[in-house]
Amino acid sequence: MDQTTAIIDLDVPGPRISRHVYGHFAEHLGRCIYDGFYVGEDSEIPNERGIRLDVVEALRALNIPNLRWPGGCFADDYHWRDGIGPRDQRPRMVNSHWGDVVEDNSFGTHEFMDLCEMLGTDAYISGNVGSGSVAEMSEWIEYLTRADDSPMAALRRQNGRDEPWKVPYFGIGNEAWGCGGHLRVEQFASLARQYSTYVRNHAGNDVYRIAAGASDGDLHWTETLMKSFDDLDAGDGPARPFQGISLHYYTVTGSWQDKGSATEFGEDEWYLTLERARFMEHLLTRHGQVMDRHDPKKRVGLVVDEWGTWWNAEPGTNPGFLYQQNTLRDALVASVHFDAFHRHADRVVMANIAQTVNVLQAMLLTDPESGALVRTPSYHVFEMNTAHHDADSLDVHLQGVPTRPGSTAELPLVSASASTRGDTALVSLTNLDASADRTVVLDLRGREVTGHAARVLSAPELATHNTPDAPDAVAPVALDAVRPHERGLEVTLPAHSYVTVSLTLT
Repeated sequence: MDQTTAIIDLDVPGPRISRHVYGHFAEHLGRCIYDGFYVGEDSEIPNERGIRLDVVEALRALNIPNLRWPGGCFADDYHWRDGIGPRDQRPRMVNSHWGDVVEDNSFGTHEFMDLCEMLGTDAYISGNVGSGSVAEMSEWIEYLTRADDSPMAALRRQNGRDEPWKVPYFGIGNEAWGCGGHLRVEQFASLARQYSTYVRNHAGNDVYRIAAGASDGDLHWTETLMKSFDDLDAGDGPARPFQGISLHYYTVTGSWQDKGSATEFGEDEWYLTLERARFMEHLLTRHGQVMDRHDPKKRVGLVVDEWGTWWNAEPGTNPGFLYQQNTLRDALVASVHFDAFHRHADRVVMANIAQTVNVLQAMLLTDPESGALVRTPSYHVFEMNTAHHDADSLDVHLQGVPTRPGSTAELPLVSASASTRGDTALVSLTNLDASADRTVVLDLRGREVTGHAARVLSAPELATHNTPDAPDAVAPVALDAVRPHERGLEVTLPAHSYVTVSLTLT
């Protein structure tokens, strides 16, 4: 069996991995909100004020740090006043982006903030630049966060909430280059400065404002947004109106018209998928270089607030609802992304997988007939990685990594990252090889390792996935194939697997 070495200096911590790179995304799209998070108070499914309790319980186990809402493309059609007040009096709207269905606004601001409190997570609100006004956005943040008797605080109390909420994150538009208005970046850069100015800090609520950033490799978009700060960086000039810039990238192997099946694929498509997933590393490097030219102190954060796989909708479902199954392949796409986010912890401050329930690379799937809840393979990668939250990154130097020819570059078949906190460390290892096991020697330096435990996520087949009838077909189990080695530990990674090794240190 071939061998790879991973050299890790346990006593040389790097930039801290923000827990917020493990963020989530909930859009009014398909069955993400309705039948996902929200079933209504009259549902037979156990709920609290209409919010599904099994979904809350499952997500609390992930310690999800933030939740982005209400979109996505939906955000730039959403007018927040439609989603407050008595539900039976809320106006309806057409969700033209996703399925051309009528939205009744029964899940609005109060319901979302209630959900965040139940999850113990931070709210990331996406504001409407595409079809909304500056005043509308300004009044929303006042409604959410102001404590005194201002007009919007009084309106919030009238609707049943006395105390203001905390809203740490606010998005200034979404995909302004596309569904958010088809704007030129020069237009949007001016609007981002203007709208951000009016998303004010009320009652001690400090807002981190995130301007809608680039798609994929559009470096000009990032460059233009960064240049928009240039006149604010001299002397004691005014503060930057926004503090972060977003980036969107989806792992797609086919065309946008035919993206391929989530469950029916061969080895060639397996490898192409993982090659496309690893392209995130290239994007983080290139966009980071652009940002570094204007912001060498890294005061502006890069926020990857949409990422994940995108396959054809499952047969028999509404194609506009983007419901797809989630296999072991999706799980390894997630692990490869997290390794990249960890390596770029000095610039990447947040990331949000698309999406949390029943849409795209979801954590959870709900069965519309039985009401059963299924945890996906991607869910388990998030759970296995919770020890990376707010831990200090560790460089992992890989030697002897096998590669496979790709469509544009060689695909390394082992991916890894690591972090440390106090007297512990966590090493993440992914074997992308579809058919061969791989031995990895962990060359652990700088601190003594006094204990270890390992877990593995794998399955008999590449396309194995979880269903209501087989909810644990892909689930983590203890890995016994970890042995002492003169340099530290030796780990055997099964073919197509994700492994975490927890270390106890002195």
